Amino acid sequence: MKKDLGIVQAVYPMPVLMIATYDENGKVDVMNAAWGNISAPDKIALFISEPHKTTKNIRAVKAFTVSLADQAHIDEADFFGIASGNNMDDKFERTGLTARKSEKVNAPIIEEFPLVMECELAEIVETENLHAVVGRIVNVAAEESVLDENGKVDASKLNALAFDNFRSGYYVLGEKVGQAWSNGKKLMGE
Repeated sequence: MKKDLGIVQAVYPMPVLMIATYDENGKVDVMNAAWGNISAPDKIALFISEPHKTTKNIRAVKAFTVSLADQAHIDEADFFGIASGNNMDDKFERTGLTARKSEKVNAPIIEEFPLVMECELAEIVETENLHAVVGRIVNVAAEESVLDENGKVDASKLNALAFDNFRSGYYVLGEKVGQAWSNGKKLMGE
């Protein structure tokens, strides 16, 4: 029997996304966001609200990058979620991470994270119930160390963090337990 839990954010896993932007003066800011996902083959939607420094930067510069946080950089990733660029001018510098300018968009790439999506602002959707920053992905780059023999990202090599909304924990994903668009075929009756 199920027990009522009330209203909780009951989606697991949530991604640990590092959203990197420049402000109008070219200063790097990075934000940790779990509320975001691919919304079309070349689009990512980030559900981040207006007061964030990152949102302000995206409005001003019209570009951003999204990296997947990994286990090796869990402290920095968590810091980017608890420190606000609105209140801490040296937020990025405190981490010791390395930023370089993307060649595709006007946004920084954080070198230490293994996978990055380079995005141009497509639109910001604002309704009574939603605030979403939608980016058009113009390029994805990954460290060779996380690629398989065919040049595809191997999730087991990423050591990507997942966020647990239930107990505010970070977990590493990677063990493959099935094959999408295959495991369910036996139920098709074919």
